[in-house]
Amino acid sequence: MIEVRGLSATYGQHPALQEVSLRVEPGEIVVILGANGAGKSTLLRAIAGICEGRVNGDVLLDGRSIRGLSPYRIVEAGIALVPEGRGIFGELSVQENLVLGAYSRRARLEESSNLGRVLELFPVLRERRSQIVRTMSGGEQQMVAIGRAMMSAPNILMLDEPSLGLSPYLCKELFQNLATVKRHGIGVLLVEQNAKQSLAIADRGYLLENTRITHEDSAAALSRDPAVQKAYLGAGGRASEPRADAPEREEAAAAPEPPTVRAGPPPRRTAEQQIGIPIESLVAGAARISSERSSDIRLRAADPASDSRLVSMLKEIENAAAAARRLPAGDAGLPASSRKDSATNDPAAEGGRAAHPVIEIYRRPRVEAYRRSPDGSFRKD
Repeated sequence: MIEVRGLSATYGQHPALQEVSLRVEPGEIVVILGANGAGKSTLLRAIAGICEGRVNGDVLLDGRSIRGLSPYRIVEAGIALVPEGRGIFGELSVQENLVLGAYSRRARLEESSNLGRVLELFPVLRERRSQIVRTMSGGEQQMVAIGRAMMSAPNILMLDEPSLGLSPYLCKELFQNLATVKRHGIGVLLVEQNAKQSLAIADRGYLLENTRITHEDSAAALSRDPAVQKAYLGAGGRASEPRADAPEREEAAAAPEPPTVRAGPPPRRTAEQQIGIPIESLVAGAARISSERSSDIRLRAADPASDSRLVSMLKEIENAAAAARRLPAGDAGLPASSRKDSATNDPAAEGGRAAHPVIEIYRRPRVEAYRRSPDGSFRKD
């Protein structure tokens, strides 16, 4: 039997557990119900000797105090913890994970019999003994975690949220397995938010609220308690997912779901949308510019925006070519930092940047435009 007397835990100045007292008899399942942050995980970690905070109070196992012992000595005494998140070795096989659970002195002599008991309790693990654990489903990994804890031959098995992330079917199978563990004479201390199924297999239960035990009763009495039903089971205990937020889940389920809006790919932009001017105006303007030789160009296009843009583009290219021609011979291929004619000495370089390599400009006398016909051929405009 394990008995907790006035157990308190603090993290700095923050109390996480205050004067908690409970007991678990051999072959008994005791469930701890409570909302997130109530102190349930801290309670199990304090009993197992791995709480990072300051712990006060006492923990008795078969009448002998184990408070303050090293975690491995607490395992040797007969207490095993399956932490939230399982804590398994994902890169090892099922067999290797299970054998690692029998490292304690009390479990080494009975390793073979304990392994047989675990494989009898979880037949799927017998078939998967050589499988790498990280490749298994969540429910199978939880079986490995519980089996590894049972390999230490515990008198008390503590489980922290074992159903977290499991499907309803696997949850049902998990709780059935815990009932089988109980028949082996092992006491089970279960922290669980799935109140409906945990109370169905438990003998007694405690309510942990705001770091304190507020109520204790048999599992049957707790399942009928209106306050427990409202907080953990939903109205009348009929919640399909009995969690602490069951009322909100039911209201959300009753409300019609809004239509799903899927974000499709952005619409493709046409060439005219990308350059900002009509293609026909661009072609006509280019034809007129190529036929004029005067530096003082005055375009007479119907769309002046297209003509001015073309003039600006051609002017930039001509300026870059003129600046490149002023480079000393052999400097065009050098990095900007090693050129003799740097931007600070060459007034033709804009903004302090090194001039570009030589760019030759060739002008066609005219621009010919072609249009694709519906049959796929091209015709000249």
